[in-house]
Amino acid sequence: MTRFIDVQDLARLVNRKGLATCLLEMADYIRQDYLRWEQFEKCPRLANHSPNGVIELMPVSDASRYTFKYVNGHPINTRDGLPTVMAFGALADVATGTPLLLSEMTLTTAIRTAATSALAARYLAREDSRSMALIGNGSQSEFQVIAFNALLGIDEVRLYDIDPAASAKLVANLAGRPGLKLTIAGSVAEAVKGADIVTTVTADKAYATILTPEMIEPGMHLNAVGGDCPGKTELHREIVEHARVIVEYEPQSRVEGEIQQMPDDSPVTEFWQVLAGHAKGREHAEQVTLFDSVGFALEDYSALRYVMDVAQALDIGEDIELVPSLANPKDLFTLLQPRVTSTRSIPQARSVSA
Repeated sequence: MTRFIDVQDLARLVNRKGLATCLLEMADYIRQDYLRWEQFEKCPRLANHSPNGVIELMPVSDASRYTFKYVNGHPINTRDGLPTVMAFGALADVATGTPLLLSEMTLTTAIRTAATSALAARYLAREDSRSMALIGNGSQSEFQVIAFNALLGIDEVRLYDIDPAASAKLVANLAGRPGLKLTIAGSVAEAVKGADIVTTVTADKAYATILTPEMIEPGMHLNAVGGDCPGKTELHREIVEHARVIVEYEPQSRVEGEIQQMPDDSPVTEFWQVLAGHAKGREHAEQVTLFDSVGFALEDYSALRYVMDVAQALDIGEDIELVPSLANPKDLFTLLQPRVTSTRSIPQARSVSA
């Protein structure tokens, strides 16, 4: 049987554990798996682009588990009452190919993206960082704020979105959260000024310059989350040229990240090398660091592994017959045969003589 987790199941799981706890625990699962980097079979995600967006498949596996995620990115969807991002994923046993878990991943992706952002900032931001500017206040924004508060102690966040209603939504959703000060700024420059960390998480599929060089101050850590497909960026090229750039998986980031603006030989460091101690994250206090995050399948592996473990521990979700259970594994055709529901015999009619 396959464990099935739908949207309501995942929401129940998060509410039982607490979102901050889920972020902390999922970040640790991600850290554990990045430290096993060389054990994974990796490839860039497979993307099908259309004028309105992109649909992608994101596979990765190690010797025991295989995962994939189906995910879209359609910024125009909100006009029709649909989410910009929708996703589901599966976790399977490599030895037999048996699907172990089928799960929603829209909510899960928001959590794993925020957990990854905050985990990277632990290694790249200055240790005394306490303030963040958050540019783009859509569906991902609350998760980013809570992750940075829980993992790094960020207690002041300045918000900006071209849609004022998005910022108001964020403030309302996080109202009353202890130890957190939220301020809506009138511009990107106002939000960024003096911030220790700057997170950009915008949705438009375009070459954009959300951040420009004059906004960047020595010692800032930049968390670029929104640039996640070819033809989509958020940072001016000069910022990327002068920052210390950390990526998840270079072959994918060269196509989809901020570094798609750069020559193929421009220097970058993969995140696993920082976690493993093979390379430094931040080299000195005045350095500008950039986590050029596009989202990588290894993080989905970690997220699904976490969801399966917690779902089993809390008995959340249901077991479904996603693949057949057969008495004879070579006889699939038997599934199409009518099943006998009764073995009661019908008595024969007797002849009556005159």
